[in-house]
Amino acid sequence: MTEARASLPVDAPLAGKLVRRYKRFLADVELSDGRSVTAHCPDPGRMRGLLRPGNAVRLSASDDPRRKLKFTLEMIRVSKNWVGVHTGRANSVARLAITQGKIPALGGYEDLRAEVQIEPGSRLDFSLSGHRDGAPDAIVEVKSVTWAKAGRGRFPDAVTERGTKHVELLTRLASEGTRAVLLFVAQRGDCKSVEPADEVDPAYCAALRKAASAGVEILALGTRVSPTRILPTGALPVLL
Repeated sequence: MTEARASLPVDAPLAGKLVRRYKRFLADVELSDGRSVTAHCPDPGRMRGLLRPGNAVRLSASDDPRRKLKFTLEMIRVSKNWVGVHTGRANSVARLAITQGKIPALGGYEDLRAEVQIEPGSRLDFSLSGHRDGAPDAIVEVKSVTWAKAGRGRFPDAVTERGTKHVELLTRLASEGTRAVLLFVAQRGDCKSVEPADEVDPAYCAALRKAASAGVEILALGTRVSPTRILPTGALPVLL
């Protein structure tokens, strides 16, 4: 497997303060130079505990003329903790952790392929193959965790029908003999474990426990987040 970088950088981060987040995918930010900008918010969830006006944020910028919004919300600071809120970064961090051997349960594979079509209209995040000891190939779906209470990362933070469908697909794959894995990436350094948030989406949480009973491996990855970098640190326990 190709050697990965030691950490995942956020390109040219811009400092600012959160004004408001609205319409799910928009955030108004006051930059440190006094400019007011609207940024794309890539987290479609409720972002519980993150959206207090005045919280420090970091944005990335793009010069792609095809984009409607130049800026993307990358991180929010809550108390002493930076939290990564770009869901796409969770996949990149997961890939980095797998290639670096930070997740022992997923170690030993030579080949990693992203955006795997399982069936028409259904894709999951990664396939792993070519294990050096002959372990079975694996299908991995990644979920970004940004909400935490008392050191426990919690997922989901909003009702997620799409997430439930992913869990159900993994369950079916496991029942057919495929090694199926759900990997939670905690994009904040204060998480000591990850657990399902039953009070938010009981249907998802029930599907998650059914998946575990059916043989789906439920894993979690911890990270260290700074204003400019996200560093995978290692496996976390999942409390089902």
